[in-house]
Amino acid sequence: MALPIRQQLGLRPIINVSGTMTGLGASIVVSEAVEAITAVLPEFVEISDLQRKASAVIARLCGSEAGFVTASCSAGITLSVAACMTGSDLSAIERLPDTTGLKNEVLIQTGHMVGYGAPVEQGIRLAGAGVVPVGQATHVAGYQLAGAITERTAAAVYVISHHAVQYGMLPLKQFCDIAHSKGVPVIVDAASEYDLRGFLEAGADIALYSSHKFLGGPTGGIVAGSKDLVRATYLQNNGIGRGMKVGKEGMVGTIAALTAWEKRDHEGIRRREKAALDLWLQRLNGRPGVVVTIDPDPTHNPLDRLKVSVEPQAAHITAWDLADAMSRGTPPIIVRDHEVEHGYFYLDPCNLHEGEETVVADRLTEELDKARASNEIIASDLGERLARREASITAWPD
Repeated sequence: MALPIRQQLGLRPIINVSGTMTGLGASIVVSEAVEAITAVLPEFVEISDLQRKASAVIARLCGSEAGFVTASCSAGITLSVAACMTGSDLSAIERLPDTTGLKNEVLIQTGHMVGYGAPVEQGIRLAGAGVVPVGQATHVAGYQLAGAITERTAAAVYVISHHAVQYGMLPLKQFCDIAHSKGVPVIVDAASEYDLRGFLEAGADIALYSSHKFLGGPTGGIVAGSKDLVRATYLQNNGIGRGMKVGKEGMVGTIAALTAWEKRDHEGIRRREKAALDLWLQRLNGRPGVVVTIDPDPTHNPLDRLKVSVEPQAAHITAWDLADAMSRGTPPIIVRDHEVEHGYFYLDPCNLHEGEETVVADRLTEELDKARASNEIIASDLGERLARREASITAWPD
């Protein structure tokens, strides 16, 4: 019997309670997509025709006029921004990122200029566009968006993400209404969102999704929207999009994942996720220095996460040291530690294999017991932790 693939490759057998993170492989690919990918890999296809098939499925699921599959949601940002500058002009498409003679400014609310592994604004600049921030980090008013629109404005980008500031931003419909009143198309980055229809219904001209997150497809991005703008976005594959191309397996896998999404037992998935949350809540509740609560998703996806707050004096460990201990242990467990400097992290149940919720609970209690048995509080320097992480990135491949 062959060894498990991670063992064959010498990779750590991690358990992911961080979420649909690209750096962890995003999600568990649904069986329908695995089967479709396996079937198409030995075959030749005409890519433009396969994209037409993808367009029909995307249009049905997203309520759009057309759509196609690209390398990632990030690629979709760059390609759709490019489309708003060039339209379907093949000559202009080949000139990019030279935007001479084109509208080349893109508006984005300051609170939406976030990092998701790379800066959102860099995806805009890759097309040759200039980024125009609108408002302040925690406050944007309609007059600020309207006042930022000039004769050079090509598009406006709106980001739906847990990374983005969750208050003080313009609602999407108001954002679209203001942009459209001055003839500016709106692109929505909705990489990790369940809602496949609402953003276009609110007025967006293009909505972008990840194939490989909640949809459970292979790595890829979905571009959905009006036919003319989707066509212009697709044509960027003749220019800057060439380096962002997706293979036949990505297209077929995305089609299969979308089709499976229509039939998925979403209520059953929620029940399994709730069972994991309830188990963790029961195992951690009342432990010294630990407060656990169930928090809803900040962008209104239909899922909850367990917030684990750690008080070092009573728990004998900081939240970040507990997170690191979970990552170093056997098996390694990766928690959602984006806000760990505030003394808490999250456990996300959406990517668990059967039985892993119990392993997570056992490992947490094991590490908390170790900490309580320590004569000293385990409290490493947070700044040094951040520096180590940065050093590990720049030291790759060592």
